[in-house]
Amino acid sequence: QKSIIEKIQLMNPFFISLIFLVSCIGFVSLYSAAGGSINPWASKQIIRFILGAIVMFTVALFDIRTWLKLSYIAYFGALFLLIVVEIAGDIGMGAQRWIDLGFMKLQPSEVMKLALVMALARYFNATEEGSMKSFKFLLPPALMILVPVLLVLRQPDLGTALMLVGLGGVIFLLCGLSYKLLGFASLLACGTLPFIWNYGLKEYQRGRVLTFLNPERDPLGAGYHIIQSKIAFGSGGLWGRGFLKGSQSYLNFLPEKQTDFIFTLFAEEWGFMGCCLVIFLYTLLLLYGIFVSINCQNIYGKILAMGVTVNLFLYIFINIGMITGILPVVGVPLPLFSYGGTVMLTTMAGFGFILNASIHKDVKISWKPKIGDF
Repeated sequence: QKSIIEKIQLMNPFFISLIFLVSCIGFVSLYSAAGGSINPWASKQIIRFILGAIVMFTVALFDIRTWLKLSYIAYFGALFLLIVVEIAGDIGMGAQRWIDLGFMKLQPSEVMKLALVMALARYFNATEEGSMKSFKFLLPPALMILVPVLLVLRQPDLGTALMLVGLGGVIFLLCGLSYKLLGFASLLACGTLPFIWNYGLKEYQRGRVLTFLNPERDPLGAGYHIIQSKIAFGSGGLWGRGFLKGSQSYLNFLPEKQTDFIFTLFAEEWGFMGCCLVIFLYTLLLLYGIFVSINCQNIYGKILAMGVTVNLFLYIFINIGMITGILPVVGVPLPLFSYGGTVMLTTMAGFGFILNASIHKDVKISWKPKIGDF
């Protein structure tokens, strides 16, 4: 049993410094998005980051076996919040995704991403040889993914639903799911696409997919976001137009410049080289998460660290792919950059779990719980 001082000493200072550096670049971008003012976005984001840092260090210092025991409670708690959103959620921009707490709006779907990783890590901690070939063993974690996905689709939030599916699928693969079963599941999913297209997607969501294939089909409507985003990216050139000199941003051509499209604002001001720097910093964060997972000696910590890392990768890949036009616009924020309280807190908690797995990498977890064991 390590003391708190020993745990603090085991925290990787380089990883923590990277988190602070990327966040500071995000603060500067929010300052720019407000026309050179710390209000209204940068100031609130700094406060959220400080709270998130407290959450990160708190999560990191708890014994990893405590988090294992709390994993299902976290999952069912997040599921309960999704149900609350369905019944009495706060509506914004045509979607019912938030719970108004007064001091902030909580988005339970973001909490679910982290809770799902915890629950799957606890379940697969009990994996034994041959288990991944058993339908009976695979059914409970499949339902763990399916239920929140259906609830999130009802909000509607296609981007988060796809992230939950992708996150769960990657964890299944990491735990040894056979490629034959993966291929069967993929074929089954492809077979449901016509039904999802006709009955599962809202009209505006179908419009987003069609706009992704041809943005010029509705340049002043559904295609406006991506067309303006591409213009801003292109105008940044190699070195950018300069800090506080982004014409697309300051003439208000660029929509959602403080949230989903903040990296477009950054690209216009700092250019291709600035984007490469930020992507490089994100890559270092991802590589450290993979390194921790590989070196962790217990299954729970290994899956937890890799799950959080995969979640971070999906955020980054989908957001940057979305704003550059290689993916449809699905409303996924960029971690540590995009303005938003729930995303900041859950991202920082995720970093806390990576640190926790690193600190407790040598801890042996002999207890192999099953669903229903609390």
